[in-house]
Amino acid sequence: MAVGQVKTTNAFPYNFPEEKPNMPLSAAMQRNYDNYMGIRPETNELYTQFKYTKLKGFDYNGGDGTISRRDPSKVIFANGKYYIWYTHRKTPVPPIGLHRAKESSETIPSADWDLSDIYYATSEDGFTWKEQGVAVPRPPKPHVGHRSVTTTDILVFKGKYYLYYQGFTEAPGLNGGDYCPVAVSYANSPDGPWTATNKIVIPNGKPGEWDQHSIHDPFPMVHNGKIYLYYKSDFGKSKTTGMVRMHGLAIADDPLGPFEKHPLNPILNSGHETTLFPFKEGVAAFAIRDGNESNTIQYAKDWVNFEIASTVEMMPDAAGPFIPDAFTNTKKGRGITWGISHFARPHGDWNRNHIILLRFDCDLSLDVEDKAMKKHHIIREFETILKHGLSGNQKKRIAKENEKLMRQ
Repeated sequence: MAVGQVKTTNAFPYNFPEEKPNMPLSAAMQRNYDNYMGIRPETNELYTQFKYTKLKGFDYNGGDGTISRRDPSKVIFANGKYYIWYTHRKTPVPPIGLHRAKESSETIPSADWDLSDIYYATSEDGFTWKEQGVAVPRPPKPHVGHRSVTTTDILVFKGKYYLYYQGFTEAPGLNGGDYCPVAVSYANSPDGPWTATNKIVIPNGKPGEWDQHSIHDPFPMVHNGKIYLYYKSDFGKSKTTGMVRMHGLAIADDPLGPFEKHPLNPILNSGHETTLFPFKEGVAAFAIRDGNESNTIQYAKDWVNFEIASTVEMMPDAAGPFIPDAFTNTKKGRGITWGISHFARPHGDWNRNHIILLRFDCDLSLDVEDKAMKKHHIIREFETILKHGLSGNQKKRIAKENEKLMRQ
């Protein structure tokens, strides 16, 4: 062999094959063909960029932290308009923080979701909304949720409407976190009136089980004629890890239960809030922020065993998508193109902590081909990058490392 020549056998083609070639492939190339719905992001139906728009119609009292709207439900269309439900807090003062939970009271919230009720709003275009008022208020003591009712989501089943939500009986942070189970209210119309069952519909796990502490973010859909309700929970903190969040699944024949937790729980090892939608024969899920597989969209043909389908940027927090086939028992899910999410501390000031609602748009739909939504690599402004600079302690550590090297 002449100098400079490289011996190759069965080299991978220069023109990238659309179909998996019949040749030895590395693990990375195997994944590229087997794990994703396209060989490039541009052709992957479960890849998208996210676009954001401020909503009109909501007042936040000048951003002083006394009014917050967060954790929107799925969007539904009924009576000629769109509906959303969400956590609404209106308190005399902003939250004082989980670390000061013992100082909270009937008027002073510990967390942004403390002392909240569930409100709803309607819209004709998805951009301008009219707040209709309270849907589910805090019930009187000792019923579940008398401290706060939060993080709701909607189910439409056999002509009736069901709102699932977290029910707090103590201020968040009092016992080290967010202890709460799931409760439910029902109505014959999306405008109510809503009847609270005043019962726990999905309980926390038994002591020592992964979800013993909290059942958060209930997200119901209909599959195989049953209610599939996904949720998240927080593991206990260990000496080596902080808080770990994963997702579980509970299934019922009737919206009021009983729900049976899936034996393979947790079924998603990453993600903060729960956001899912039927896609083809299976279900897609957002894995937002937390965990080894955060910032991914995942897919499960059997609605239980999820695999990474794409990696994405700037995912919406607490996304509540518009899912026309969430409750149709579909076996050919069409995907989503928009929804409502939230954004924390829009002014960046923890002393005025509150959350606002936003609209997000995307192309995760089999019925839309928006090439602008399939671009990848967001170019961030230089000043945005600099905001994520070193802390004072990190600069001191680096200075000590440099000093140590200089002395050698």
